[in-house]
Amino acid sequence: MPETDTGRVSRRSFVASAGVAGAIALAGCTSDQAPGNGDSLSGDIRISGSSTVYPIAQEMSRRFARDHPDVNFDLTRDGSSGGFKNVFIPGDSDINNASRPIAEEEIQACEDNGFTPVEFFIAQDALTVVVNNENDWMDSITLAELKEIWSPETSPESWSDVNEEWPDEPFDLYGPATTSGTFDYFTETVIGEEGKIRSDFEGTEEDDLIAQGVEGNRYAMGYLPFAYYTNNPDTVKALALSEEGSDPVAPSLEGAQSGNYPLARPLFFYANSEKLQAKPHLQEFIRFYVESAAEDFVASEIGYVPSSQEMVDENLTALEEYTG
Repeated sequence: MPETDTGRVSRRSFVASAGVAGAIALAGCTSDQAPGNGDSLSGDIRISGSSTVYPIAQEMSRRFARDHPDVNFDLTRDGSSGGFKNVFIPGDSDINNASRPIAEEEIQACEDNGFTPVEFFIAQDALTVVVNNENDWMDSITLAELKEIWSPETSPESWSDVNEEWPDEPFDLYGPATTSGTFDYFTETVIGEEGKIRSDFEGTEEDDLIAQGVEGNRYAMGYLPFAYYTNNPDTVKALALSEEGSDPVAPSLEGAQSGNYPLARPLFFYANSEKLQAKPHLQEFIRFYVESAAEDFVASEIGYVPSSQEMVDENLTALEEYTG
């Protein structure tokens, strides 16, 4: 496997390592043509994993299949962790989407099953905390307040338990399921320990359902990928976030790219090295995917920060190591 940091990626270091700085470049050259063997490509590609990365994989698959109609795709939203454990590691999928880096024990499990997971870092997200549109008592929140709300050690029952100026009304909390990489990221970054969270929240792999749940209750709160918030901008309100006395920063692609937004994070997919070597159509799809991930539609149509050219080059190098 190409040398990579398989531990948790800090939001500062991943921006630096990706070589991205300044304003987002949205004026790239857009191409829908897939490279490689033209219409001679055929076969099946199974993509499992993260619901956060799912919209990117879905659009890449649609664009690739338009020029290669004999390549068939099967995409599911299993969560990063659920996809690794139940689909990718057993060898049932070619690619697993992930909203967090693969864990050491997951790498070992892949190797125990005879293959190496090949990492591709393809976009950046601004994980977004949302409340009901009728919430008129807050436009921002601190990470410390978020931790108090979601931690099992505090588990306040009402908004006023956290801040006496907030309503004396109980929380209605929505978030990703425990199989989700977004759940892993949020619990580690906000609460301080992966998987640690209060039990009385509604969890789902359907991010649109999180937005719908918050929309339906004035005293609700949830968190979801920025792309899903931008698809529901009129139904819920996004909160600006602050940490350690800093000014609140609203979720945005610019904030995710610069790392100034407190919940900026990297997005990945992982390929099965054995399947990658055996399937020419998978090789060409991944080449198309990583090159297209730098194009402007990733921001304008999906809602994530596109790959930088350095990220594209590193991803192509990783691909070439396994395909020659």
